[in-house]
Amino acid sequence: MSGSSKSNYSAEQLTDRRTFLQGAAAAAALSAIPSWAQAHSDDFAAIRAEIEKHHDEAVKRLQGWIRQPSIAAENRGMNEGCDLMMQMLREAGFSGVKKMATDGQPGAFATLDAGAPKTLGLYFMYDVKQADPAEWSSPPFEAALLDKPGLGKIIMGRGAVNQKGPEATLLAAFHAIRGAGKKVPVNLVFVAEGEEEIGSPHFPQVIRNPEVAAALKKCSGVFMPFASQGLDGEVSMFLGAKGVIECELTSSGERWGRGPRKDVHSSNKARLDSPAWHLVEALASLVSPDGNDPAIEGYTAKVRPLSEAEKKMIAEAARRMNEAEAKKLLGIQHWVHDVSFQESLELLVSRPTVNIEGLVGGYTGPGGKTILPGKAVAKLDLRLVPDMTASESLAMLKAHLAKKGFGDIDVNMTGGYDPTSTPADSAVIRAATAVYKKNGIDPVILPRLAGSWPGYVFTGDPLRLPAGHFGLGHGNGAHAPDEYYVIESSNPKVQGMDGAALSHVEYLFELAQVS
Repeated sequence: MSGSSKSNYSAEQLTDRRTFLQGAAAAAALSAIPSWAQAHSDDFAAIRAEIEKHHDEAVKRLQGWIRQPSIAAENRGMNEGCDLMMQMLREAGFSGVKKMATDGQPGAFATLDAGAPKTLGLYFMYDVKQADPAEWSSPPFEAALLDKPGLGKIIMGRGAVNQKGPEATLLAAFHAIRGAGKKVPVNLVFVAEGEEEIGSPHFPQVIRNPEVAAALKKCSGVFMPFASQGLDGEVSMFLGAKGVIECELTSSGERWGRGPRKDVHSSNKARLDSPAWHLVEALASLVSPDGNDPAIEGYTAKVRPLSEAEKKMIAEAARRMNEAEAKKLLGIQHWVHDVSFQESLELLVSRPTVNIEGLVGGYTGPGGKTILPGKAVAKLDLRLVPDMTASESLAMLKAHLAKKGFGDIDVNMTGGYDPTSTPADSAVIRAATAVYKKNGIDPVILPRLAGSWPGYVFTGDPLRLPAGHFGLGHGNGAHAPDEYYVIESSNPKVQGMDGAALSHVEYLFELAQVS
């Protein structure tokens, strides 16, 4: 099996494929490519040359995509964003590209029939998080190319790394394969949504479409492009992800029957109940006194304990990962309860959470305003682990509030889904591991991603397909100001956009070989 072969890439060759392409002799080039490509070295070299040749076009494609805002939470630019993505798919060789209507924002479906024995599913999201320009050093929808010390040339903008950068990089790989006159080594079934950043409330409607469902049943697995490298070039892989519930809790005098129905002068607090304090009390009941442990009755009853294999996996990750660097990236000094680094990783992948995203009530502008608010709202997210479900967890939240005397508080689930798990021996995981190792990287493997993505629609009934992430390259700042993606790397351990595109070519060919 080709996954057992070794790569001879040097650190510089890994980082700067452009220099490598220009300066490597033919014999050296042959020895530097994976064994499966050595049998077709001319084909592989042609694809690699196409990536280099069309580097500027790929960057401009990504810039154009970032410059089209597509923010589901604000219903901003969504149809335009979907149409732009669909056009890029057509240009990359996909056929039958269709916009899929839902009860929310549209999804998309397409196929690429390469006449190959195997078929692979491909997941994209075209929506991005909100962005406040006042918080950014460069306008979030300008897609500026900037020099970042220690990394090289980056592109800065909302969606740069989450997820338009990695997705545009995969499209660049498809362009290069076509430009070299070659065929993609696997057939592809493409599905996309525009609501990932609001909890994917309507993505199941896309997947359940009979035409889409029939196409996905032919797939051996599903993957999502990802910028997986850290600042040291290391890669973390995940055998699944937590589930999530996103919801709003609203306390109002009108529904409660106590306190004011609208804002009144704060002097009346002496004789009136406060919907805002009522909400604070309700929130406090959901967790332990320090705010760290969920206290919703029954919420953690079905949590699947970590297996011995998973504990060993986490212990190995803790040994290899840099705790100081992890704390630096988070801007923190202590883990919860001052646990060890290994314990923090165990909690990260195995612990359900109850988190306050935001609190809104009364006056929040400059200075003070002496009012007693008639309404207050809390935005929450609850992260779920196997064997919890979103529907059961939501029911437990509502039941807990009612039992504690907060049944009047309105609970509105805006999005969410169940956890997802993929076997370590599945083809999508084994192929990813093989490509990383051929590129001189021994990936850290963890039981699951602490964040969430709607992989459950693939791994759950009725499809039961393995699903994961893949891709070299680096970026940071997802959901935050100054989000970026590396375009041309000056770090010998980190790939730029060209190297990341070539890794996708390697991955597709590896998947075609893996049994």
